[in-house]
Amino acid sequence: MAEVRHPAAQALSDVPAEPGAPKPDPILVADGVSRRFGGLQAVDVDHLEIQRGVITGLIGPNGAGKTTLFNLLTGFDQPDGGSWSFNDRSLSGVAAHKVARRGMVRTFQLTKALSRLTVIDNMKLGATKQRGERIGPALIKVLWGAQEREIEERADELLDRFKLLDKRADYAGELSGGQRKLLEMARALMVEPELVMLDEPMAGVNPALVQSLLGHVTSLRDEGMSVIFVEHDMDVVMNISDWVVVLAEGRVIAEGPPAAIMKNRAVIDAYLGSEHDDEEAR
Repeated sequence: MAEVRHPAAQALSDVPAEPGAPKPDPILVADGVSRRFGGLQAVDVDHLEIQRGVITGLIGPNGAGKTTLFNLLTGFDQPDGGSWSFNDRSLSGVAAHKVARRGMVRTFQLTKALSRLTVIDNMKLGATKQRGERIGPALIKVLWGAQEREIEERADELLDRFKLLDKRADYAGELSGGQRKLLEMARALMVEPELVMLDEPMAGVNPALVQSLLGHVTSLRDEGMSVIFVEHDMDVVMNISDWVVVLAEGRVIAEGPPAAIMKNRAVIDAYLGSEHDDEEAR
């Protein structure tokens, strides 16, 4: 049995390391989710459960369907078939903005910061249920002014946490790639989510910022949130994940604790090819 490094992961100690393994307290469950693009079967997930309160790494070769699966689960794309639920509530057919309001948010491999808005305005856009968004109340500041101040205070707290407070008045387009990643993660937290889905949060980030980003990812779990993240750096995945799910050609071919995944024959073949063993044997 692999060493368990975080109390929340204790619940996974008795879960078998096999595709589709049931979890004791899943926050997200997907059944028969599929997506085809022409002749390419991008996603074909029979059954997948994501345990609450842990960091789940989602890995696989290029083109395995990781981002497509994120898009389907968060409402940014529609599947050809299947169903999925978050906190036992169906998300099938639910629009992306409503998925976020329910507490399941995602970031993107290519950041979606609004370049011509300031950092603080980007943050405030992430808050939900703003009274001033409706035409009627927007004309009467007394109806939304107090809430606006609360939203700005929360935004400043998050910017301070992510070391971006001194950039609050800068345009988002002036930030470095790593800072935009931090901004997107901070903005996602404005929703006060239960589940955060991060699509390659380290991609294109200056090595000096990688450790900071890793610290922020683990702090989400430490605060009781659930995290799923896509990452190609195997050292990163193995160091911070409590559980790892492996996709190949759209299917879940393996899942388990990091140590078990590193030794899994199906995973090795997916990344290196079955020919690798033949070459080593020569």
